[in-house]
Amino acid sequence: MSKRDEILAAAQALFAEYGYAGTTMRMIAERAGVAFGLVSHYFGNKEKLFLVAGHEMIDAMLAVIRKDMQKAQNGLQAVDIFVASYLSFTLANRATFPTLIRCSPFSDDNPHLDRQKIAVKFEELIREIEANLRRGMDDGTIAIVPVRDCALMIYAAMVGAVRTVFLSPFGEPGLFEETRRFILRSLRTTPEV
Repeated sequence: MSKRDEILAAAQALFAEYGYAGTTMRMIAERAGVAFGLVSHYFGNKEKLFLVAGHEMIDAMLAVIRKDMQKAQNGLQAVDIFVASYLSFTLANRATFPTLIRCSPFSDDNPHLDRQKIAVKFEELIREIEANLRRGMDDGTIAIVPVRDCALMIYAAMVGAVRTVFLSPFGEPGLFEETRRFILRSLRTTPEV
């Protein structure tokens, strides 16, 4: 692992654990086992590092999701795989995923961050859902829906489930699976058998 990657991994773990305000560049350098100046050399300042930490996690998530979605035979399966992969990724990256919760455009962890820069990256997830919805409407597996609104609702359901599991005492063991089933029931053109 390169020094840059070690710094990024340390930053993701610390931002996940302590949030933006509770994490310092010095903490990141110490966790990564590098000189303080090296953190600044690679990332400039804490805000830039925070954004990179979130953006790179989204890129990693999308790579996993897109690979998994190659198995989809239709639009409904693509949505199903997207949701299942997204939720599985959060659990597989439990120690660092809260960085995305805190880096989200919906978070108040640091109200001074440029939410537009953050939203642009999160938009990639929404566009992927939109493409799957269009595919399903074209192949007849998904009911005709307002694509943008529906994609936002699917994303909101996933984010709500993740936030409930990660940030509250209400994380029921079957919540992720029920979220997935709820989304699919809402989209199907034919009732489940």
